[in-house]
Amino acid sequence: MERADENLLPSVYKEVSEAFNAGPSDLGYLTFIRNFIQGLASPMAGILVLTYDRPTVLAMGTLCWALSTGAVGGSQYFSQVAFWRAVNGFGLAIVIPALQSFIADTYSDSVRGTGFGFLSLVGMVGGIGGGVVATVMAGHEFLGVPGWRCAFILMAGLSCLIGFLVFMFVVDPKRLTTDRDGVESYIERNELLERGRDSVSGSIWAESWIAMKAVMKVQTFQIIVLQGLVGSLPWTAMVFFTMWFELIGEHVCFFSLFLRSGFQDLQVITWLTFMYFIVQGFDHQQAATLLSLFGAGCSFGSLMGGIIADRLSQIYPHSGRIMCAQFSAIMGIPYTWFLLRVIPQSVDSYLIYAVTLLLMGLTISWNGTAANAPMFAEVVPAKHRTMIYAFDRAFEGSFSSFAAPMVGILAENIYGYDPKSVNAIGGSTREALALSKGLFAMMAVPFGMCCLFYTPLYRVFRRDRENVRIATLKEEEMI
Repeated sequence: MERADENLLPSVYKEVSEAFNAGPSDLGYLTFIRNFIQGLASPMAGILVLTYDRPTVLAMGTLCWALSTGAVGGSQYFSQVAFWRAVNGFGLAIVIPALQSFIADTYSDSVRGTGFGFLSLVGMVGGIGGGVVATVMAGHEFLGVPGWRCAFILMAGLSCLIGFLVFMFVVDPKRLTTDRDGVESYIERNELLERGRDSVSGSIWAESWIAMKAVMKVQTFQIIVLQGLVGSLPWTAMVFFTMWFELIGEHVCFFSLFLRSGFQDLQVITWLTFMYFIVQGFDHQQAATLLSLFGAGCSFGSLMGGIIADRLSQIYPHSGRIMCAQFSAIMGIPYTWFLLRVIPQSVDSYLIYAVTLLLMGLTISWNGTAANAPMFAEVVPAKHRTMIYAFDRAFEGSFSSFAAPMVGILAENIYGYDPKSVNAIGGSTREALALSKGLFAMMAVPFGMCCLFYTPLYRVFRRDRENVRIATLKEEEMI
């Protein structure tokens, strides 16, 4: 549901643009606001899990994003949409780090990449579903209400249901222990509550500050965040894919008209040849199918990357995951170039777009599951895992939020995108070309820099990993 909610607005960019007379830069600001607030608020997840079970934190965040999603569907002004997107970012900020640490505690080091791969696979399936439903519904009206608004309201209702189910039935593996008699109890949570009776706010903030300092000192964390600052830019820029597909395409057709004019004995026969353009981008269903193929490729690619990295890390324990991440990052460059600059921007290229997006998704989606998430879990103690995932989202989310408005600014101010020239029914080939150039600029270069920034991990990851193991052994000996 979280991925479905993320893909909802980008899937209906074209309709939102028409409803609020907004250009690509305005639409980019909506993504910027949500991602920026999400980044700033992510450390809240690390603080909340010190006093609440993670299922409770997940339910709180889900309810927050559900209400804001429904409010976007009912907004009448662009400023209202912007406000509720900010609230949506706050809800996501609470959910994502708590969920990542939940998975890290559930799986061991040798299969943690596979665990994150399954999480990404399920998330991608939800993202595909949300994107497809929104894109298809956007082309219709329901009881006089535009389909894109109905899609937001439907997603809000489903998110509320999921949040309730998580709160009622999910058990936190970190809190749950079993004594000799087989009786399960929430030992860690009870200890925190006992401590809180003495000094609630003081102990919470003191622990939070200790966890923050411990996380920030880890060099592996610093390097992964550095690559993530640029590596997340292309993924944020991709929110314009749906809009781009609905704009591209130009058919040039010719027809001839035979005219005969008779003036007594003189007959004049004239052939007039007319040329006309039918500008018609991919329709909602076709755009949804293309994005679904890309999402399917990313889904299975993330799982495949996690499995491959798990196997490779058993052979090369200190470098296997890094090699997988660099391969995935560098593959983004040729695929981006081929997709945006080589394939003819015409509806006739539908099959080529479909195959390219599928293969692209299979190869560029490894980083999170193969390297970043599993490596984070190995370089800090278990009690600090939520905090490290929270700070990762804080830095990467805040910086990557600039990508979407940058695509819009480049497309409008440098490459000549004019929102007033867009055909509301068909699209505009000139505007599609301008948008593709903006996308290329914000994708190809960051992919290359991301690959380069992984290199120092070959030296520091091993040291950080050993430091955590030694510290953990000392704590166990003291107990």
